Amino acid sequence: MKLHWVLGLACLLLASGPTALARFVVEKNSLRVTSPDSIKGNHDSAIGNFGIPQYGGSMAGTVVYPKENRKGCKSFDEFGISFQSKPGAIPTFVLVDRGDCFFAMKVWNAQKAGASAVLVADDIEEPLITMDSPEEDGGSNQYIENITIPSALIEKSFGEQLKKAISSGDMVNVNLDWREAVPHPDDRVEYELWTNSNDECGVKCDMLMGFLKEFKGAAQILEKGGYTQFTPHYITWYCPQAFTVSKQCKSQCINHGRYCAPDPEQDFSSGYDGKDVVIENLRQLCVFKDAQEKRRPWVWWDYVTDFQIRCPMKEKKYNEECATAVIKSLGLDLKNIQRCMGDPNANVDNPVLKEEQNAQVGKGSRGDVTILPTLVVNDRQYRGKLEKGAVLKAICSGFQETTEPAVCLSDDVETNECLDNNGGCWQDKIANITACKDTFRGRVCECPLVDGVQFKGDGYSHCEVSGPGKCKINNGGCWHESRNGHAFTACVDDEGGKCRCPPGFKGDGVNTCEDVDECKEKKACQCPECSCKNTWGSYDCTCSGDLLYMRDHDTCISKTASEAKSSWLPFWLILVGLAVAGGAGYLIYKQRIRSYMDSEIRAIMAQYMPLDSQSEFPNHVSHATDRA
Repeated sequence: MKLHWVLGLACLLLASGPTALARFVVEKNSLRVTSPDSIKGNHDSAIGNFGIPQYGGSMAGTVVYPKENRKGCKSFDEFGISFQSKPGAIPTFVLVDRGDCFFAMKVWNAQKAGASAVLVADDIEEPLITMDSPEEDGGSNQYIENITIPSALIEKSFGEQLKKAISSGDMVNVNLDWREAVPHPDDRVEYELWTNSNDECGVKCDMLMGFLKEFKGAAQILEKGGYTQFTPHYITWYCPQAFTVSKQCKSQCINHGRYCAPDPEQDFSSGYDGKDVVIENLRQLCVFKDAQEKRRPWVWWDYVTDFQIRCPMKEKKYNEECATAVIKSLGLDLKNIQRCMGDPNANVDNPVLKEEQNAQVGKGSRGDVTILPTLVVNDRQYRGKLEKGAVLKAICSGFQETTEPAVCLSDDVETNECLDNNGGCWQDKIANITACKDTFRGRVCECPLVDGVQFKGDGYSHCEVSGPGKCKINNGGCWHESRNGHAFTACVDDEGGKCRCPPGFKGDGVNTCEDVDECKEKKACQCPECSCKNTWGSYDCTCSGDLLYMRDHDTCISKTASEAKSSWLPFWLILVGLAVAGGAGYLIYKQRIRSYMDSEIRAIMAQYMPLDSQSEFPNHVSHATDRA
């Protein structure tokens, strides 16, 4: 009897939650009272371990304290009470007292009555605790899975302040804020899931198996893109030394009582044993390690979901043979996985499972892992329902602003605040450019980078282009206009250049550039024979009679003089040709003289020092003899 009590207690610790020995960390979110002024300020509240917290977001509402059913243990319909907000009205947060029934029951009853969120006021002065869901039974299972609103526990003294303000007729407005509930230090999120391969442990196992299948796609997208680093973990416990040789420990443990799991059916005499679960958990850890070594860690999600489908306990397929078939179908290294698993019958530590037991102990801001399943995001334990949308919100809230992957900005995860009035940020409607950037935790106003051109400004009231290439973007914000196929702009494409009206125009260069009438202002076409006509951005100048206008010199010249000048062109061409031919002849002449001199010198040297390679030069020799 004593042995069954010890093993039953171990199973309870694994399945239900914190113990006096464990360091359990209460995860909190911020609650800010915005009115009345007498209690205005920020307070901590403990996130409930059920429902769907709005990770990365916030929610504003008006607090209501019901006159009846103040503990929320009965249906509010029995009292004719409704918390349903009318269209356009502020959401209703219901304040209830702790006691007499489960936390989840209070929240469920308030949700059915139309509440948007629930605040539970503690009934004793103590540090905040986490509101957990009750032990599984037929009654609680019907509502725990259907709770979709967030809830939080508040301290007794703060609850009394809220009640007093409400009773005095004040409108109590609060803001629940989960934006800082998960740390977001950089552009990658590290998260881990403490899970189990057991598919016969009731509602929680069904919830876990459903989550794995549902979340697989999003998890693999995040991992393949390098946005996240995921690690699976498995909880085990060890058998007390005095009972390691007992039948019960042998059926639930491997490696001589070092690593154990509860019996799946809670029946030691039939069905699968706890050690079967430990071995499969170990196999799944080794599958992850093998996939990780091959730089395909996301394959772990394929294995666990395929194993659930192909190897369920109900069909008596939860065994090594079925697992091997799944491993081979995914192209994993079976021998490497088997080496990783080691010998479950050896009386030695298994390094993989030993590492898992060490990881269960809380480190830094994270508490001990005592509940299955548990999700940890950026070293902060997730609180709430293990559901795809809720978990994805928690993971996405772990990214720094503007670094979130596209999956975090989809419509089913968050609302694009830039679609409503451009988020209140600067916008150039003509060029369709905006400073509004949608992020998971809300929009940010930052002057954009467009086609390699950086805009500068505060992002709210103004942004302006600067630097090289700025004229490509809406003419750098400068004046520009086109008429009759002619286009002019005041944009100067240089570093730090300001808008300057082009030649032929005058103005500020930003809003206006007006045409300069060169004829009236006598800036051109001023020669006596000239006739001036103003055009947009320029002018036309003509000369009287047979004169030709020279624009560069602003003067008129005779067409015959121009023609006379042009008649000298053939003469100059001939002269240049002769010069080129003379130069070429001179070069040839010099080359022939040098060749002749070389041959004479070689002939003289050959008389005194005959060279092997030197041929006879009779003519040269006779000349030398005559001279002698």
